[in-house]
Amino acid sequence: MYGVQIAFRDYNPIDGIWGSPWMGLRYFQQFLQSAQFWDLLKNTLTLSIYSLVAGFPFPIIFAILLNYLVFPHFRKASQMITYAPHFISTVVMCGMITIFLQQDGVVNHLLTLIHVTPVGFLSLPPYFKHIYVWSGVLQNMGFDSIIYIAVLASVPPELHEAAMIDGASKLQRIFHIDFPQLLPTIVILLIMNTGSIMNVGFEKVYLLQNDINLQVSEIISTYVYKIGLLGAQFSYSAAIGLFNNLINLVLLVVVNYVSGKISDTSLW
Repeated sequence: MYGVQIAFRDYNPIDGIWGSPWMGLRYFQQFLQSAQFWDLLKNTLTLSIYSLVAGFPFPIIFAILLNYLVFPHFRKASQMITYAPHFISTVVMCGMITIFLQQDGVVNHLLTLIHVTPVGFLSLPPYFKHIYVWSGVLQNMGFDSIIYIAVLASVPPELHEAAMIDGASKLQRIFHIDFPQLLPTIVILLIMNTGSIMNVGFEKVYLLQNDINLQVSEIISTYVYKIGLLGAQFSYSAAIGLFNNLINLVLLVVVNYVSGKISDTSLW
């Protein structure tokens, strides 16, 4: 918190934080009035909202499917296979994506075999957000489902036994037994994910960026890195980062308040 004041000063490493002149909200105004502001905000929100909408339901669905598997060995194998990608580093994951999707990559070789023209996936801007989001879904779906699997494991088996005696189908048991048990956890995780909606993963976006897709892949965090560390504009980049975090804080408070009013489930 001590270093936050850099955003309000013309920071000079030689003079230190306290020795740097106070600039007030100058850098915040500079960012809001810059030509890049709306493009950065649009790209950041597009990736984060797309990731949330596409990625949030899959761990829930996967956990429910695993819960109803009757073959324990197949269940364990499925869990292990889907957990493993989460532990692959971002650098390795991006390298794999590049190898698979580049012009002479694995995917284009397969397309050639079925007489389809190769596609330069990483060179076409419209493909960038889909590559980023769905590779993230595949990488994190298994690991993110752990908490839902734990909740489902705590559901009293007597509820399912009574429902089966009454003739309830699996789908009815999911909607009337499993989902109500999962709902408080879903709401809490949704609130937390919404509260970090502006924090798009910097490393993955930066590693998948190139000069061709830059118009859709440049987000606030990559911009902060470039002007802050590469451009040495410390105060300006700190102001942008603080602006980003303030938006997350406001979203977190609003979504938490709405959730508390609607479902009586909230973080505080």
